[in-house]
Amino acid sequence: MILEPQLSTFSNPLAKYVAATRPAFLSVTLIGSLIGLATAYFSGYPLDVLKAGLTIFFALVAHAGVNVVNDYYDALNGSDAANTERQFPFTGGSRFIQNGVLSRRETGLFGYALLASVIPPGLWLAANSAPALLLIGLAGLLVGWAYSAPPLKLMSRGVGELAIVAGWLLVCIGTDFVQRGSVVALPVLAGLPFALHVANILYINQFPDLKADASAGKRTIVVRLGADTAKWGYLLIALLAHFWLIAMVIGGHVPAITLIATLTLPLSLLAALSLLRDAGHPALLVPAIKQTILAANLHGLLLVAALLATASGIFA
Repeated sequence: MILEPQLSTFSNPLAKYVAATRPAFLSVTLIGSLIGLATAYFSGYPLDVLKAGLTIFFALVAHAGVNVVNDYYDALNGSDAANTERQFPFTGGSRFIQNGVLSRRETGLFGYALLASVIPPGLWLAANSAPALLLIGLAGLLVGWAYSAPPLKLMSRGVGELAIVAGWLLVCIGTDFVQRGSVVALPVLAGLPFALHVANILYINQFPDLKADASAGKRTIVVRLGADTAKWGYLLIALLAHFWLIAMVIGGHVPAITLIATLTLPLSLLAALSLLRDAGHPALLVPAIKQTILAANLHGLLLVAALLATASGIFA
């Protein structure tokens, strides 16, 4: 059992702010960036290490900012405070505001400062690749901000999963774009299964949060459909992710070796079966949540390895 953060936990103020970003959950952005690098390399573009490093680092900073801003707005709407069925650290927010580690104002200022900090390096990368990167970056920031912030509040309107898919596709597209300097279909075609896996992390996390979200007026898909109906959505998203990759191989868009990423299907099915059985019992969903996170990360890493191996001539 992981204890929730308390003010006494942090003697170092810097550590407090780093922990508020929920760094353990930034791995999906790192992997999304690696997918973008892999698709560019697979297409024959040599890796620019400086650009790649900056792109990845500030994609992580942007994700950290979105996490903190989401905590801020969930404190404003009261959903995190009302969440008595949370499964920390996976659902119910970081608990930094609710446990007095950071004030609501400190959290909001920190989150927006993180988002603002990615603008200068974004301008430099655009100047050294192509101006269209500005549109990709702005779109990513907009989706991340609008996920929880009014007036759009995409998650509260039942389209949070679409926002997640769009956001992580933009990570793949943007990282690929910095290397090749143009927008192509490959990072979308190859990255969509990973983005769907990331969306499923959000999706399954909504089940323990259902009652709190409903009480705060957050009309997520799970709130709208109810747990008994919504639980089937997880299986649908998981199957779509794997069948999409198979279709991309059949269509010749990605090499056959990328099918190695479908080895994560058993993890997704185990989590789906658990959700189908225990959708109404939040405490029993922790193993399924962990399996979902593992499936997303492992799928992305296997895809990256397959693309890089093919591009390097290991697989013909």
